[in-house]
Amino acid sequence: MGFAALVFALLIEQGRPLSEGNPVRRGLAWLADLVIDATDAGERRHGVAGWLLLVAAALGAVGVLEWVAGALHPLALFCVHVGVLYLTVGFRQFSHPFSEIQLALAAGDFAGARATLQAWLRRDAPEFDAGDASASEICRLAISNALVAAHRHVFGPLFWYLVLPGAIGPVLYRLAELLARRWRRPGERYGEFAATAYHLIDWLPLRFSASGFAIVGNFEDAVYAWRGAVAAGSGDDGRALLLAAGGGALGLRIADPELEARWAADGESGFEGQGAEPGIDGLRSAVGMVWRSVVLWVALFAMLSLAGWLGR
Repeated sequence: MGFAALVFALLIEQGRPLSEGNPVRRGLAWLADLVIDATDAGERRHGVAGWLLLVAAALGAVGVLEWVAGALHPLALFCVHVGVLYLTVGFRQFSHPFSEIQLALAAGDFAGARATLQAWLRRDAPEFDAGDASASEICRLAISNALVAAHRHVFGPLFWYLVLPGAIGPVLYRLAELLARRWRRPGERYGEFAATAYHLIDWLPLRFSASGFAIVGNFEDAVYAWRGAVAAGSGDDGRALLLAAGGGALGLRIADPELEARWAADGESGFEGQGAEPGIDGLRSAVGMVWRSVVLWVALFAMLSLAGWLGR
């Protein structure tokens, strides 16, 4: 059932994508703000309590919903899985600005591409300013942000859907990611546990995503870049590993400049330095690599589902 639910959810999402400000997302953001307002007393333990309260309530609600649906009819349970996956897994939530940047650059509209890029990146980094970024810099930022978004919106929740029973996996991942971002307040201890919890929950899925990029892209360069990032001290930096593997798989230099500088200082610049500067062709290559990764992991899910069915 899980494989069929995933396919249905992806097909529905392609035809009717969720908007960035959909009611469910707004509702979860409202709950996150409500919890922090009610429990934030300036200490880390309050953040632990708030995180556990919200996550336990969400997972408990999903568990009860699954139990009720299963008691009613298998089709009702299938619909619950499709609904949860539709809300937690999907491309179209982040692909629209990427496509706009592609079209703007193809038309020579660099100002439009910068404006779209700036609006996109300011969702997570309000201080970001595209300024007079060159075409190469626009492409680098667009590709790196797209790979990270693909991991967070597709491969991360998909991994936990494969690993945990029922539909609680994608909900756990999506909620942990939202709380880590929503409760990130510089200088305050409340959000420390949310950031740590997401880092732990994302540790395996991130390597799952990076492995997929390596398999469907240039495997040798991706592994070389991955090992270089670890050797340069970025082994615990999820974004650095993902971009190293993705850049190596694409043959492009997409790592953040500050990370490249740190790797170079440690004598490990070769693994990134050998890549080409990203351009419009790199945008198309990134899209193709993400789609090939999706096909790879969906095919793996299909084989696991078939093996489970045959083993009964």
